[in-house]
Amino acid sequence: MRRSRLATLALFGTLGSGLASLAAGPAASRSVPSTTEPAVTPPGAAAPGFSSPNAFGTKSDPFGAKPNTFGTSKSTTLPGAATLPPVPSNDPNADLAYGAYQRGFYVTAFREATKRLEKNKTDFPAMTLLAELYSQGLGVRQDPARAAEWYRLAANLGDPHAAATLGMMQIEGRGAPKDQAAGRALLEKAAARADATASYNLALILLGSGVPADLTRAIELLRQAAHQELAPAQHALGVLYLQGRGVAKDTTKAAGWFRRAADNGDLAGEVEFSILLFNGEGVPKDETRAARYFRHAAFRGNAVAQNRVARLYASGRGVQKNLVEAAAWDMAARAQGLTDAWLTQAVSGLTPEEKARAERLAADRAGP
Repeated sequence: MRRSRLATLALFGTLGSGLASLAAGPAASRSVPSTTEPAVTPPGAAAPGFSSPNAFGTKSDPFGAKPNTFGTSKSTTLPGAATLPPVPSNDPNADLAYGAYQRGFYVTAFREATKRLEKNKTDFPAMTLLAELYSQGLGVRQDPARAAEWYRLAANLGDPHAAATLGMMQIEGRGAPKDQAAGRALLEKAAARADATASYNLALILLGSGVPADLTRAIELLRQAAHQELAPAQHALGVLYLQGRGVAKDTTKAAGWFRRAADNGDLAGEVEFSILLFNGEGVPKDETRAARYFRHAAFRGNAVAQNRVARLYASGRGVQKNLVEAAAWDMAARAQGLTDAWLTQAVSGLTPEEKARAERLAADRAGP
């Protein structure tokens, strides 16, 4: 029994010391680290264990990139729908500008926000919306400098989100002169007003300082953002509880935060929760449920999840054994740079027809 237990822990091992790599700060981009391959086991033997590569082993790095309230920044101009008006509303207080933005009618959103500012020069929500449109190039030509100007105006009028975003722009030197101190001051200002994004990004900066007092405050800020349902902050707290860094090590709390992060759409949290669920660490062991979480993350394009699903299909754990599916998911993961010698051997006996079917499945899952 002890030998079997060790094999399971190896399959979905606990997280490593990825938090130590935080010094690059929240704006740094990180590549997906490769896994350390276990000893190759003959296909007929029990599958080797899964181990999370490290605290940042998923494609979504909780301490690598700041969340964006409005979505991913784009480098191209999206035209918007100038001819389509916002949804009619009988509510005199309806926000037509943001309503148009949320529906993807960016030119209309720009026009409505501009009309509002013509009537009220201190309408900071309209300023923040214009800033976001310029920042992402939605309905207008992308212009980070103009975006920073609008964010600054809105921040000076008391918009914490504008202050948080401008703070990160100054830290990165995007659209504004690079100024770490001024950027951090803006994050502090926004965090004091309970802006979840500011709290999260400020926590990342503090986590990288190596100062014990900063670690304590970072945890407080992460809790604040996590309780506001900011998924990356929930994942970050899970990592800290799993490692016992700044808090007492507690796999039950780690699993709880990972689950909440997963439920809020965080890929990293989804994969980490799946690992604990498979192992029965901090949560009752359930290989079938873990497989469902892994499959969901795999279909969303996460390379680590694709690798884990492939291993599940190869070994018949949590799902019915299916070497074609195993090969297909392995191909999907390999296309993203995650190789696995054990899987290569496990699916080596496929017939040419089975391999062709796996290749078609992998191509379908790669998306357009």
